[in-house]
Amino acid sequence: MQLDSFYNLPMEKRLLQQLSQLTEEEQEILKGGVIDKNRYSSGNSFVIDSEKLLKKGRLIEIRPHTRFVHFPKHTHNYVEFVYMVSGETHHILNGTDEITLKAGELLFLNQNATQEILPASEGDVAINFILLPEFFDEALQMIPEGDLLRDFLISTLSPESSFLTYLHFPAADILPVQNLMENMIFTMLNQDSETIINNINKTTMGLLLQTLSVYVSLVNQGTPSQYEQNLLLTVLKYIDAHYKHGTLEAIAEQTKQPTYYISRLLKKHTGKNFKEQLMTRRLQQAAYLLSHTTLTIEDIYTYIGYDNSSYFYRKFKEAYGMSPRDYRLAN
Repeated sequence: MQLDSFYNLPMEKRLLQQLSQLTEEEQEILKGGVIDKNRYSSGNSFVIDSEKLLKKGRLIEIRPHTRFVHFPKHTHNYVEFVYMVSGETHHILNGTDEITLKAGELLFLNQNATQEILPASEGDVAINFILLPEFFDEALQMIPEGDLLRDFLISTLSPESSFLTYLHFPAADILPVQNLMENMIFTMLNQDSETIINNINKTTMGLLLQTLSVYVSLVNQGTPSQYEQNLLLTVLKYIDAHYKHGTLEAIAEQTKQPTYYISRLLKKHTGKNFKEQLMTRRLQQAAYLLSHTTLTIEDIYTYIGYDNSSYFYRKFKEAYGMSPRDYRLAN
């Protein structure tokens, strides 16, 4: 294609044409090669090293995802952000979570996520963003406290294990997100100045995250994502095992999540916050003991963690429509 014709193409087609070209690594793989771990990592464990991928002085870099080969399980010592330009890729995260990333979708992974990627075909074009945590300093200031994205960004600053290790955004239909992604990729492909690349893309990333924050409740409306499902299950299991003396602070520390986020997540998907879920489980146990044992009512409410009889009687009647004594007689 002549140069004039190339520049007359819409931006998304120009970018796709640039990004679809076979890399040197892909050419070697098509001749029978495999993933050379030394290209990505220096140690025995497969931890992809930012120093192998980032140019000196840059906080951000992009590279096309390597196609035609199974990319084995690995972690990163940086934040990875995958944008699907065309086609789709299939990811296995943290050993169990399977995600198909389709055109226009985004996947963020922090340093604690493990990732494995199934072979992609020639038309499956994805861009991997390599980001050092300090790149998000400016973006962090643009997102309000209590936001899921802000929680994730904070998790990228900690080397400790975090429950929230990845975020998947099906954002193909969100035009502002697509425009911002095109702008960021275009800058990376056509600028050589580290200062320009770092500063422009810091601002663009902040706008991108703000936009995702606005749309995230619509994108995931009513349906918990995989990490939300895992967190919900963990919290509900904790309540089931620790209903007598369990606390929101204890499960927050266990899962390394803010207390407000856990309670808000429970409320969103179960209709009850942590305190309400704990009380429901206690009353369920009281009902079971009333109908299956001869324990006194005082022994029962003490056993389930209450020391105030009037409070227990009132809450039990609210839940079951009768007093504990009447419930025992009826069952």
